[in-house]
Amino acid sequence: MTLPAPYPPLFSNGEGLERYPAAPTLLAARLAALYGVGADQVLPTRGLTHGLELVWRLAARDGLKVQAPDAEPYLSLAALYARPADGAGTAAVVIRALGAPEAVAEMAKRVAPALLVVDEGLVEFAEATSAASVVKDHANLVVLRSLSLAYGLAGARVGAAVAQPQTLARLASVLEPYALPEVSARLALQALDPSRMIETAERIDGVRRERARVAEALSRIMALEAGVGPAITARPSDPAGVVEALRRYGLAADLAGDRVRLPVSLKPEVNDRLLVALGAAAPKVRRTRVGQAVRDTKETRIVCAVDLDSAGPVTIHTGVGFFDHMIEQVAAHGGFSIRLACEGDLHTDPHHTIEDSAIALGQALKQALGERKGIARYGFVLPMDEAEAAISIDLSGRPYPVFEGTFATPFIGDYRTDLTAHVVRSLAENLGAAIHVRVTGDDDHHKTEAVFKALGRALRQAIRVEGDVVPSTKGVL
Repeated sequence: MTLPAPYPPLFSNGEGLERYPAAPTLLAARLAALYGVGADQVLPTRGLTHGLELVWRLAARDGLKVQAPDAEPYLSLAALYARPADGAGTAAVVIRALGAPEAVAEMAKRVAPALLVVDEGLVEFAEATSAASVVKDHANLVVLRSLSLAYGLAGARVGAAVAQPQTLARLASVLEPYALPEVSARLALQALDPSRMIETAERIDGVRRERARVAEALSRIMALEAGVGPAITARPSDPAGVVEALRRYGLAADLAGDRVRLPVSLKPEVNDRLLVALGAAAPKVRRTRVGQAVRDTKETRIVCAVDLDSAGPVTIHTGVGFFDHMIEQVAAHGGFSIRLACEGDLHTDPHHTIEDSAIALGQALKQALGERKGIARYGFVLPMDEAEAAISIDLSGRPYPVFEGTFATPFIGDYRTDLTAHVVRSLAENLGAAIHVRVTGDDDHHKTEAVFKALGRALRQAIRVEGDVVPSTKGVL
């Protein structure tokens, strides 16, 4: 792609030595694919506010003003059509809008030649069509996006301005050199890796679910403003009292006049505390057994998340179809949620993908079990037609894999049957469990599937909560 002027070339001499960081260039291409625009229509920024800062710089340089009402909410379709045209001497009009690209396009025509700058910092939470879809038709339209909330990069400060190339060149003319730190760009590239998208989608859906739940409870006791994302704007009768009540429960809220901005957490137990603090719900005990593992190597990039107390969602994408099906069997028969995505070197061999995925699953399960209080600890013999798999498991914290069984067929699809023993070993070592497997039968497909189904059933039995003490005379596992 061709970058605006402030981005220097990647190579500066004839020796092929890299003098300038490549990550912002790669990030621009990745963001362009994410937003569905051309690579020359994206300028990476240091967060959404940095994009706004560039607009103000441009106006100041040209001796013009910016129209941007203080604390303006996200505009509806009707409000967008009702907005007046821009006045003389205006460099840009800044609005906050989610969706309604046709109304944004109409407004861009009305304010021209001034820039129409659209803040879409929360568009991912709105299930709306981005105004970036009409950028190609309007030279004065700039759409600002952010990776802070939806992609978990609040601390890294990464965003983008989406506009036509000549418009980005105007913004880039006031851009400071090396505006986006290399480390931030690399973090963003990591967050946007295909292996991370399952967890990103779950994070966004989780925020939507929790926001709807919290808003429904709060609406019974105070007035709420429309909105999206991980915060709810409320108008309680005693704003200062609400802030103080939350403080006593270890929660912070922003007070602005008669409005209070209430945080919505991805963790239900935190939101439960907020509702209890405000008198919108009774106290309750919520046991949360979730775990996540991120594994990046030269061969694989993996994210795995489990929830031992929820049967869904189950989403497996490793690129090895039969192995995906086997892990789905573990989840289905184990009765718990698994989300696993892997980008591996399948062009070489499925070995790394399968073994590393088992390692990540073991690590996620170990984290979810925590202190292992109250679990049944032990657990299964499972027949499948002529095959039979017997699995003994002990969630003791001490890894010890044993595998007895052979396979005559080297491959089932792209899955190497000899890797079944590797999966058991990797899982045992990273979960911290003794897992003994014995499998017999004639059909290698049946034998392999029996092992994974039995593994799920053994885990289902062993992770079941039966009490509130560690099942060991030692007092610890």
